[in-house]
Amino acid sequence: MSQEVFEKYESNVRSYSRTFPTVFTWAKGSLLHDTAGREFIDFFNGAGALNYGHNPDYIKAKLAAYLESDGIMHALDMYTVPKAEFIEYFETKILAPRGLDYKIMFTGPTGTNAIEAGLKLARKITGRTGVFAFQGGYHGMTLGALALTTDAGSRAGAGVPLGNVTHLPAPYQYGEEFALTYFEDLITYDHSGVELPAALVVETVQAEGGVHVFSAAFLQGLERICKQYGILLLVDDIQVGCARTGRFFSFERAGIHPDIVAVSKSIGGYGMPLALLLFRPDMDIWKPGEHNGTFRGNQLSIVAAKAGLEVLLQDRVEAGVAEREAIVRDFLLQEVANIPGVKEVRGIGLIWGVDLGSDALAGAASKAAYQAGLIMERAGRDNSVLKIMPSLVIPLDTLRQGLEIVAHSVNTALAGVSSV
Repeated sequence: MSQEVFEKYESNVRSYSRTFPTVFTWAKGSLLHDTAGREFIDFFNGAGALNYGHNPDYIKAKLAAYLESDGIMHALDMYTVPKAEFIEYFETKILAPRGLDYKIMFTGPTGTNAIEAGLKLARKITGRTGVFAFQGGYHGMTLGALALTTDAGSRAGAGVPLGNVTHLPAPYQYGEEFALTYFEDLITYDHSGVELPAALVVETVQAEGGVHVFSAAFLQGLERICKQYGILLLVDDIQVGCARTGRFFSFERAGIHPDIVAVSKSIGGYGMPLALLLFRPDMDIWKPGEHNGTFRGNQLSIVAAKAGLEVLLQDRVEAGVAEREAIVRDFLLQEVANIPGVKEVRGIGLIWGVDLGSDALAGAASKAAYQAGLIMERAGRDNSVLKIMPSLVIPLDTLRQGLEIVAHSVNTALAGVSSV
């Protein structure tokens, strides 16, 4: 199939198709296929929306059965059987065992919408307008979420000033102690020029920021400061939640209890659009319809989400992530980290980054990987980090094969530089 129709009629805003210039036709598990008959291992994973891989059989069967039943497909926020079953399962099987007590809000079906709702709620509760976020963070492309996001290219598309956000240095920039001290000084120093914020928004692992893992101690420090000064702690678990880091919520390893949590991407279970905002019950001061959306609580996505949670528990996915994490970590540290020119390897669970230090090198490595049959995106400063994010249930032999291609692509890119 020709790509001409896309290039002629689709907007220039398209991006991933420029990195992976082929027409994909079908996918299963961790493998993608295109119209030319080529097969690709997927280390992109729908930008984190396909934690169970492409077309997982268990979830597909649940979706097909629901479609065949003529179940309600569109209900806005009306009561439905799928929603009731999902809420009960999520509360009893996911939240309660973790000692978490949250109300569930079904926002519009994108992560950025959940962030917007979280910002609204934090400002409504506190009566304050300012918000703190971290340099290197990515939280979405709508104006409120984009104001939190620091990537210059993303911000440039806004067309209006992006305000009411103060960006803190990330702990990997100048150290954790400095970052925590800076955060607290902005609040307590009477000449900081910054007002007490409504909320602090944080990714426990900055994914688009270059795969930077915030330590448990640092996250505990953030929670301590937030509690002390009455700042709401909002964790953005859109990309790194749903067991991506090894536990269902990425903040569990720190033992903290955020006031608000944004969840999306793989909560849909099948690449289906769904987003949730979780918050403490005492914070539920919304007026009816104060934040809404025509496609909030997409019914088919809710069916998929419950099925995805069942897969998580029945197949012990969290334990499987730990097994695969060890394979990825050991391979990258032994076979990639020591390649001359590699700046750093870092990650947790099944999200890892190989920092090559430059856009050109990472671009060359990504291209080499694509040519060798691996889909892998880039992230971080100057897009210099190769982001490894396979399915949480990827077969071990496929995982190892993909990692070999990563090593090959990095060697290819760096060899090209050394030969110049």
